[in-house]
Amino acid sequence: MLLTILSIIGLLIIIGLLFINLSPQFGGKHSKEDISRYEDSGHYTDGKFVNKIETKMDMGFKNTLITIKEFIQGNPNGKPKRELPQEEADSTQLADLEEATLLWFGHSAFFLKLDGKNILLDPMLGNTPAPHPLLGGKRFNRELPIDIVHLPPIDLVIISHDHYDHLDYESIQKLKNKCKQFYVPLGVGAHLKAWGIEKDRIKEFNWWEESNYEGLQIACTPARHFSGRGLTDNSTTLWSSWVIKGKQKNIYFSGDSGYGPHFKEIGEKYGPFDFAMMECGQYNTKWASIHMMPEETALAAKELKANLAMPIHWAAFTLALHDWNEPVIRMTEKAKEINLPVIVPTIGSLIPLDKAEANHSSWWLNLTK
Repeated sequence: MLLTILSIIGLLIIIGLLFINLSPQFGGKHSKEDISRYEDSGHYTDGKFVNKIETKMDMGFKNTLITIKEFIQGNPNGKPKRELPQEEADSTQLADLEEATLLWFGHSAFFLKLDGKNILLDPMLGNTPAPHPLLGGKRFNRELPIDIVHLPPIDLVIISHDHYDHLDYESIQKLKNKCKQFYVPLGVGAHLKAWGIEKDRIKEFNWWEESNYEGLQIACTPARHFSGRGLTDNSTTLWSSWVIKGKQKNIYFSGDSGYGPHFKEIGEKYGPFDFAMMECGQYNTKWASIHMMPEETALAAKELKANLAMPIHWAAFTLALHDWNEPVIRMTEKAKEINLPVIVPTIGSLIPLDKAEANHSSWWLNLTK
């Protein structure tokens, strides 16, 4: 019996190692030339990128065990009892847009129309934010507002970092032949190249680095987070937020970030912003340095000089222990207190940025039964 158990354990270990080493999901490797570039970035030490301020992520053995137990037990309100309200879109509708417009896929994925350009932000459009469907929970809604194959040709894809809920292998495989250019933080290009995207279609950015994309002013700005797709590649690629400024609008996309002084710095350098998409969800006091509490999300938007803010990083997946709609409830309450205009659209609805204004429909309150 003991021999059988040990054999099964050994077989599982071998299968796991083969999966990690052979599955394309885990992304690419970094060359010596790549690492040399990272070392010149100013925030790369001992083989890892580091945050601008001290950011502790080690919960310790006791808290780790407690957290594992809590995740196993789960939260009965961790996901809605039924699918979320959702609008459908079509390719012609998106292609023909003339005004600056956003479409939210849920979580942190967006289609953005700005100055006639079709842009995707963190297009994680798969069903499970994990290297294998068995390793993660499914998307709340079974269908997307528009399937990847029906999207119009995409001019630019912008990625904030390489975590599975922001950079999805299957989505990139479906997108790579209909996208002109990919803008990513340092190191993320290694994944895209491993997935078959040509080097000349990938541009990597350091924090505060800027670029002009066919008239759009793009800036890679700091965030307070980490990265990694496997067991041994923690923080080997950079994480970031993004500023996208066109003739029509000035937009901020937070990616994932804990609270910190970088929001005020970005606001002073690039603000005010007409619209700010702000990380709000998948938080816990045990990892508060890398994901904001909802009240901090509102404060950060205020420091950015955002004229209108939208909570993102929720309404698609359960990646933390809080109630699925707690982020938007807490964030909007704090926003009222500090007089911050907030919009919370339904998934798939078109958001014309010229006409976007604060809404208080509270559609997220009626989905718990």
